[in-house]
Amino acid sequence: MQAITTIGLDIAKSVFQVHGIDAEGNVLIRRQLERRHVLAFFQKLPPSLLQNMRSKRGINSKRSSG
Repeated sequence: MQAITTIGLDIAKSVFQVHGIDAEGNVLIRRQLERRHVLAFFQKLPPSLLQNMRSKRGINSKRSSG
């Protein structure tokens, strides 16, 4: 299995969407996690770049609108 280099995390009140890709952009992880399982999930993974999908979209929309 390739190494996960980037993880996208879309947060919500109780369910999180996790999307992990390798350096070539191949999807390695696509999973839905309950809030109580998020910490244990990330503790098992090697270090990687983490992007908060919700915040990223908000930043981009503010820049493009003004």
